[in-house]
Amino acid sequence: MMDDDLKRLARSAPPPLEDAKRQALQAALQAYDKSGAEKAMAPKGSQAGGRLTSIATSIWSGLMKQRYMAGTALATLMILPAAAYLTWQFAQDQNGFEPKLLAPLDSSRSTDPELAMDKPLPLAPQQEEQELVAAAPLPEVAVSPALKSSRQANDAARQRFTGQPVGGLAGQGLAGQIDGESLRGADGANPAPGAEAERDRVEGFDSNGVRSVAEYPVSTFSADVDTASYAMVRRALKQGVMPDPRTVRIEEMVNYFNYDYPAPESVETPFRATVTVTPTPWNANTRLLHIGVKGYDVKPAARPQANLVLLVDVSGSMQETDKLPLLKSAFRLLIQKLEPEDTVSIVTYAGDAGTVLEPTPASDKAKILDALDDLRPGGSTAGAAGIEEAYRLAEKARVNGGVNRVLLATDGDFNVGASDDDALKSLIEEKRESGVFLSIFGFGQGNYNDQLMQTLAQNGNGVAAYIDTLAEAEKTLAQEATASLFPIASDVKFQIEFNPETIAEYRQIGFETRALSREDFNNDQVDAGEIGSGHTVTAIYEVTPVGSPAILNSDLRYGAETPVSDVAHGDEFAFLKIRAKVPGEEESSLTEIPVMKDAELTSFSAAPQDVRFSIAVAAFAQKLRRIQQVNGFGFDAIESIASDARGEDPFGYRSEFLQLVRLANGLGR
Repeated sequence: MMDDDLKRLARSAPPPLEDAKRQALQAALQAYDKSGAEKAMAPKGSQAGGRLTSIATSIWSGLMKQRYMAGTALATLMILPAAAYLTWQFAQDQNGFEPKLLAPLDSSRSTDPELAMDKPLPLAPQQEEQELVAAAPLPEVAVSPALKSSRQANDAARQRFTGQPVGGLAGQGLAGQIDGESLRGADGANPAPGAEAERDRVEGFDSNGVRSVAEYPVSTFSADVDTASYAMVRRALKQGVMPDPRTVRIEEMVNYFNYDYPAPESVETPFRATVTVTPTPWNANTRLLHIGVKGYDVKPAARPQANLVLLVDVSGSMQETDKLPLLKSAFRLLIQKLEPEDTVSIVTYAGDAGTVLEPTPASDKAKILDALDDLRPGGSTAGAAGIEEAYRLAEKARVNGGVNRVLLATDGDFNVGASDDDALKSLIEEKRESGVFLSIFGFGQGNYNDQLMQTLAQNGNGVAAYIDTLAEAEKTLAQEATASLFPIASDVKFQIEFNPETIAEYRQIGFETRALSREDFNNDQVDAGEIGSGHTVTAIYEVTPVGSPAILNSDLRYGAETPVSDVAHGDEFAFLKIRAKVPGEEESSLTEIPVMKDAELTSFSAAPQDVRFSIAVAAFAQKLRRIQQVNGFGFDAIESIASDARGEDPFGYRSEFLQLVRLANGLGR
């Protein structure tokens, strides 16, 4: 009954007078000002007050157009509650709550057509503009190479249309488009898994094929072995995507793990090689020739003094948490492992190079750590200038007979200065001759230059590692610091000659980027890799015995090479030769090992535990590279071999490998 009376009153009410309208609005605003007097003064630049006044005006206009007011008194009664609500909401906003628009009246709550709202209340002008900008696709922006590499193209476009500065940590979550390649997921909202990695610079290469012993009896390669590939593969799998096959370097996957091969007994014999021949798990008609090398483990008291220069990339692209913050934590672990007489310097580069810490004894750890903690990102990347400054400091603090090494930590984004890969390679080769070596530690995704990192490390007589977690930093820079930083043999080269009487074909598993020419083996001027203290190096060949149905190459019409010796070698599979130098010396020494037929194992399960585990890793890496020889060999079989051969695993690295195999198995289905 009361509702009917109110409806009749509303229909019979005269139109409100203009003076009454102004008085009602003024009363509402005064009530608002009185209730929020202390909080109504928004901070400088805030649009809160303007938005609320605009909303109040919009409400009043809408109400008048719908003829909801029954005269001046009724108008005042209705606007005061609205003003009170606005006052309450503004108070919440000023206390840190997210500003909210008034919800439009719900027309479904009334069955009276005259009381129903025809449309929702309009948005405040600024919020309407912001929503339109957010919904609209970003226009194409001309992007310079430097802008692409530091991922500022999307920020620049958004800043142009919103008028708000974008960058730093605030801009990292913005999905966008760079160089025509979308970073959004399928729903257009979030970056797709692995999208960052797709923008990394990775060098592709062809996998080794099967070679006929009659045509190519000799295989030669450098012992350069890094571990970066394993960490990159792990990161991809844990992000829920299969790794790019180009990032999979089989020898780096295999040599990520340390193996308990027989070790040399004295420093006079810097390394010891062990050869095992075993049946191939994925092909019953071939064999695996497994070479395991163990370096002499220098005791801490006997290791040489170290002169280390930390060359740290502090460019703008290093601001993400998995870059500079992780880098600083990683180097803290290394510094804690140094001896008091060791020396540390710190050089940074970002647009220009600068010395942050002059050569300082490691005994003054507090000073070194303070300098490290003070590093901040900003600017573009002048890597070449930083390398030159780092070498200058290394020369300044040179330790004769000790270890002089620059440790470059970067995401690989060299976009200012001598950014051409060949120019940087020449620079590193020149500095290497002075006895100061270079190791590379890569961080982050999105503009990681794996191709350049590999080039610099190989030409700087150092290792290339990829740090994706603090656990990886602890492994590389704490547990294995001695192996990484203190070489016991340099310019290490392998050459294996296969016996055509017993072996018809062979395929080297990995080491594609480490291959050398046959004549390079005896040339001491040709640079090769290092073996560190206690370090292990593993190389594996798949060989096809003479008479096996697995032979792929047809016989030559005009015969094979004439043997160089009349002596029969029917009891040998191959002949292994290793050349290496004692660090600091110019001439290499030669080690020779015949691989005898009677050393062949009759079953794969009879192979030593570490041999079987390394073969499981090699099989996994081949699967990820999509090598046809293992097409019929499943991830389940790889997991079974690795699980049986896991052995002691004090740090959990082998257990983690099993997890990666399971992830790949699930993703590959």
